[in-house]
Amino acid sequence: MATANIMLVDDEIPFVEAMTRRLDRRDLVVESAFSGDEALDKLTAGSKTEVVILDVKMPGMDGIDTLKAIKSKVPLVEVIMLTGHATVESAIEGMKFGAFDYLMKPCDTDHLIAKVSEAAARKRQHEEKIINARIKEITSRRA
Repeated sequence: MATANIMLVDDEIPFVEAMTRRLDRRDLVVESAFSGDEALDKLTAGSKTEVVILDVKMPGMDGIDTLKAIKSKVPLVEVIMLTGHATVESAIEGMKFGAFDYLMKPCDTDHLIAKVSEAAARKRQHEEKIINARIKEITSRRA
């Protein structure tokens, strides 16, 4: 089983291709998107993505707007913001809107994978809590 199902969202095609190769070798299932709109389309069309690695600076819908939309439409998906143009303000804004973490490019692959694993574990815990709550609700109706 893969460590996590991730979506890499960045408008820089060479970066996405190189990072996808690195992450594939580390037992991650990687889906790519080259814009916020494309990522949202894939996520809402039944993608198995657990963690989105999202660039902050993109043309059109930027990373913060994409983060807001992801959290609105698929709130259990965890998002790690990744940027080469970090500011304290953008990091705070990303965390305020639900980002799991905020990392700088270039990012150490082992550090990124550790963060992805933590984020995927958190998503799975939330899903398990929801399932257990539903089971409890169903069984309490029968009692």
